[in-house]
Amino acid sequence: MATLLYRMGRTAFQRRWLVTLLWAVVLGAVGLGAAKAPAAGDDGTSFMPGIEAQRAFDLIGERFPGADADGANARIVFVAPDGQKVTAPGPRAAVDGLVERVATGSRVAGVVDPFTAGAVSEDGSTAYATVNYEVKAGDLTDAEKNALERAIGEVRRSGLTVEVGGTALAAQPAAGGSSEAVGIALAAVVLLITFGSLAAAGLPLLTAVVGIGVSTAAILALGSVFGLSLTTGTLAGMLGLAVGIDYALFVVSRYREERANGHDPREATGLAVGTAGSAVVFAGLTVVIALAGLSVVGVPMLTKMGLCAAGAVVVAVLIALTLVPALLGMWPQAVLSRRVRKGRAVTGEAGGGSRWARLVLRRPVTVLVTCVVGLGALALPATHLEMGMPGAESKPVSSTERRAYDALAEGFGAGFNGPLTIVADVRGVTGAEAAVKTIAREIGATRGVVSVSAARFDEAGDTALFSAVPASGPNDEDTKDLVQTIRSQRPALERETGATFEVTGSTAMNIDVARALQDALVPYLAVIVVLALLLLLVVFRSVLVPVKAAFGFLLSVLASLGAVVAVFQWGWGASLLGVEQTGPIMSLMPIFLVGIVFGLAMDYEVFLVARMREAYVHGDSAPQAVVTGFRHSARVVVAAAVIMIAVFSGFVGADESMIKTIGFGLAVAVLFDAFLVRMTLVPAVLALLGDRAWWLPGWLDRLLPRVDVEGVGLARRPVPAAGPVPGEAAPQEPARA
Repeated sequence: MATLLYRMGRTAFQRRWLVTLLWAVVLGAVGLGAAKAPAAGDDGTSFMPGIEAQRAFDLIGERFPGADADGANARIVFVAPDGQKVTAPGPRAAVDGLVERVATGSRVAGVVDPFTAGAVSEDGSTAYATVNYEVKAGDLTDAEKNALERAIGEVRRSGLTVEVGGTALAAQPAAGGSSEAVGIALAAVVLLITFGSLAAAGLPLLTAVVGIGVSTAAILALGSVFGLSLTTGTLAGMLGLAVGIDYALFVVSRYREERANGHDPREATGLAVGTAGSAVVFAGLTVVIALAGLSVVGVPMLTKMGLCAAGAVVVAVLIALTLVPALLGMWPQAVLSRRVRKGRAVTGEAGGGSRWARLVLRRPVTVLVTCVVGLGALALPATHLEMGMPGAESKPVSSTERRAYDALAEGFGAGFNGPLTIVADVRGVTGAEAAVKTIAREIGATRGVVSVSAARFDEAGDTALFSAVPASGPNDEDTKDLVQTIRSQRPALERETGATFEVTGSTAMNIDVARALQDALVPYLAVIVVLALLLLLVVFRSVLVPVKAAFGFLLSVLASLGAVVAVFQWGWGASLLGVEQTGPIMSLMPIFLVGIVFGLAMDYEVFLVARMREAYVHGDSAPQAVVTGFRHSARVVVAAAVIMIAVFSGFVGADESMIKTIGFGLAVAVLFDAFLVRMTLVPAVLALLGDRAWWLPGWLDRLLPRVDVEGVGLARRPVPAAGPVPGEAAPQEPARA
């Protein structure tokens, strides 16, 4: 592996203009494809096949083809001034006028009049009208939205308070460009401080931008074919930017080290790609394994997010192995620090890393116990994790969607915002109407159900729909229990009526998704841990080092989940992050966080421990190998971690709730993993293990393939002639002291 990458690095250095041109062509081609591609549409797949709520939802689409569940809608809530009623002549006339005007609007499928549909609260203070459109929210024109807003404005002038929920006028999530810009700006500062050279700081940023440009454009170009969403592209961009900067950072750092050791630019580039590039390849593989493993969960959207993000990581690895050495060929001197360019010796550059390693080696037991206890305490809130799909109740109180939600809950009860949809299948049943009435009556008599609507049959008369309003809110535990209670009544009702039914709706869907993802978390974790352990076993040729890496990951991910629960569920410091409303953690977030954090945790494990393994293989004792690894890697690992924290923190300001939560979770996970686990716990464990850390049974040593990450093969290679670099003076740098 090291020899192959060494040759690749030298070739990219020598043919730098061709390599750069090829990447420019790739970027231009995918950019042109993205510009000409149609907007991403619905891919027609179920959100989560197999769960009851999804089966019922699909049945509705099959039996009620005229009802587009994805069509835009607006729920307009009218609240009378204190002491008045919406049924009074003046307010009623204003509401009737809105219904008439909106009903004639372009692509309006229908408007439900609150007075004829009984959508008025018992005290007469609140009413709501529902507007349904023939198209999705993203397809509504500005003229159609403005027409609805003008009609609402007319009612407000009558003295009624009017708030709007639904999807028609909801603000669409903005693209993540500003978040990437914040991350790039912070990363630039860290790189400049780390390298002390504008060229060295700018090169990783330039290559990372090219990488996310290629991956993002590819996602946009293929979006209409595979149904890739804005969230998919944002997450791929987030990871692509973070690992793109880090991977280039490690190659450039190793190049500077080899130059300081007296190698000419071409040879230093080959050595950098052969050693640091090997670590990049296997670090990237661990991230890809974790992201691609999301496909085992069974959620099509999650699978797409994982595969797109994995593709962005692959692009980042390819760029680090080809474009970075090509650009080093263009600026072989400029990326060096000023003192090296002036011919001064480099002394003690990484002394802080050595001192920290020796400090940990002196007190390994104390350090180990402190880290485990501290991370364990941080992980305690994770035991209270509640998963759901927060809706309008999670929006800030300044939004009209949140105010409409609160007004409906106050006027009609907490459960009104999360009704349960019951789908009764009476195909082949004699007395279908009587069977549906029996089912509705029994469900209406269930404790916790406030009301049941009249049933509506499809044209064939073999399927009926009705809704049941719970007494509790959509995310309350009582509502989850109610759904299970209603489903437990199904066998008895099937025997009595011959008909079957299923429970769906947004509330039931969220409950089923949360339970399914929670059940899938352990199998998913087992799959990626086993695969990564096998990969690390090959890389480090050790049994205990991969086990230690997995244990450290578990501490990191549980501590980060604990922090997410404390902030987004319990509200600790939530206002500092712009979180105005706490609640359940989005169901997709924990499993996605686990996958990404695992990949990133293995990144730092590979980068840091690979240098220790390299030193051990080249003759250092076990304790000295730890110090050597820190001397060469600590500074750049710290810089890489700070860059990742900066990139992920930039996404905390995103409008999309899931992106905000994942950005925070990833930032604290990198903080915990890089500084508490990899930089502290790892050397403590290795100090206690000694030579046993690198033990491998003989039979397993013979069985495993040799990938030579530590670069042993490079020491036996013929030393190539150091030819001049066009346009550059021969280097006159002293060897590192």
